[in-house]
Amino acid sequence: MNRHLRTRCGRTALALAAALTLLATTAQTAAARPAATGGTLILVGGGLKDGNSEIYGEIVRRAGGAGKARIGVLTAASVPESQDPDAADPDTCSNSRCNGRYYADLFEHYGAADAQWIPIDIEHVDAADSDAVVAQVESMTGFFFGGGDQHRYVTSLLHGDARTDSEVMAAIRRKLAAGAVVAGSSAGAQIASGPDMVTGGDSYQALRDGSTPGYFEDPTRLGYLPQGGFGLFDAGLLDTHTGTYGREGRAIRLAADTGHDRVFALDEDTAIEVEHAGTRGESIRVLGTHGVSVFDLRAARTGTAAGHWTIDGVRYSYLTDGDRYDPRTWHARAGAGKRPLTAPSDTPVPPNHDAFYSVDDPDGRPYSFSGTARALAATTAQRTATAGTFESAPAFEVLLRKRGDTRAWTADGTTADSFTDLEVGVHPAAG
Repeated sequence: MNRHLRTRCGRTALALAAALTLLATTAQTAAARPAATGGTLILVGGGLKDGNSEIYGEIVRRAGGAGKARIGVLTAASVPESQDPDAADPDTCSNSRCNGRYYADLFEHYGAADAQWIPIDIEHVDAADSDAVVAQVESMTGFFFGGGDQHRYVTSLLHGDARTDSEVMAAIRRKLAAGAVVAGSSAGAQIASGPDMVTGGDSYQALRDGSTPGYFEDPTRLGYLPQGGFGLFDAGLLDTHTGTYGREGRAIRLAADTGHDRVFALDEDTAIEVEHAGTRGESIRVLGTHGVSVFDLRAARTGTAAGHWTIDGVRYSYLTDGDRYDPRTWHARAGAGKRPLTAPSDTPVPPNHDAFYSVDDPDGRPYSFSGTARALAATTAQRTATAGTFESAPAFEVLLRKRGDTRAWTADGTTADSFTDLEVGVHPAAG
């Protein structure tokens, strides 16, 4: 299935006026929600492979361990059975009940004593206030939110424009505060966001056109919900499927447009584990196959050139499996088995004419943006590198620059597995 169809799948249009109504009630919602939590969040950038024992195993461990963990699976981001033409086929179905069973089976495979679907979807929103379903939630030691359309979680687990918690959502917050694990992948991770949760968009169109509150049928248009999602994660904006779809540009643009100083852009099959979420002791560890881009906009400057948007001074760190990050001090440290890269190569950074993996580029490649950055971090041949956009009306250019405090970490002595504090700027290309 092509990338735009996957992004469009399940999306419901919201009027701009409704999004602006959400903006007006942001402060009310924030005041109504509980304060900081002390449990663990495990937020996956989508594309979670069945064989990722590290992430599935960690969710089970945090929920009490093999033979003890009881996982509640929420899949309200999926379509209900009545909207799934393949609902009767267990091999091809993709609806809330079918997906709930799929994840429950996986968690039991990875050692959970029990895993159960929590029977809520957009056609069964009353279940979110059912005493029986609340009792089911209270019996769980961990929770997993599946992917799909995150707006369905908003409409099925929160109440109206005021966005107050359903009884089930309130119970999950209490469980998290008491030490339970709450995990999710793709939309299930995105819904943990606080204000300005991204709802769609491609990087090039984001750089060219900026962002707008709402959900849109056009999957390339950068949209966001001002009130956000459940507000479980407040250390920065979240984005998902980053390297696979080249979403670094949209992450930077949304953070700049909405006044956020930081954004965590998660690659597929990769998670951030947020321990003691929302407390003074909060810390983040990266788990999984690829990496997490952390964009620091505290010193960023936006402007215009040739009538188009520009940004400079973004600090960019790319963290991989085992690396840790302290959101309170903005400091990263290498994971076990990694060491400072002291013998970099002298290989020049390869040219990159498609920084954001355009859907229109037949020769494009995923992880293009982070690949150029890692190559720069690993070489002595140059201190700057540029990457352009495939689109040219106008073309944009990304400038990556090593700073005096840029650091790279390696496991093999030559490859930059992860790095901190490259500087990023984006401008319309000259000519």
